Amino acid sequence: MRSMRSLTLLASPVVAAAALAFSPVVTPQAVAAPAQAAVAAVPQVAWEYATVPLLPGSAKQILDSWGADGWELVQVVVNPANPEQLVAYFKRALPA
Repeated sequence: MRSMRSLTLLASPVVAAAALAFSPVVTPQAVAAPAQAAVAAVPQVAWEYATVPLLPGSAKQILDSWGADGWELVQVVVNPANPEQLVAYFKRALPA
């Protein structure tokens, strides 16, 4: 019976009105306006991409070389044509 009493208390009009009084009012315009302003303030970056086969025994040197040239490693995957070989995917920002 105790759970029924607390359920009744939570469902009472006084408790519901008090909960609504303290809940913030959110309208679609209020939510959309800050998001649009934040998107407009972020500059758009154009990227270029490269795929590079990683040779066994020299993967570190290959990764270091591309990193020194400003390329960021995105992912390393198994080459679908040759499961024994790995392929590195790189990206870097294009000059503005």
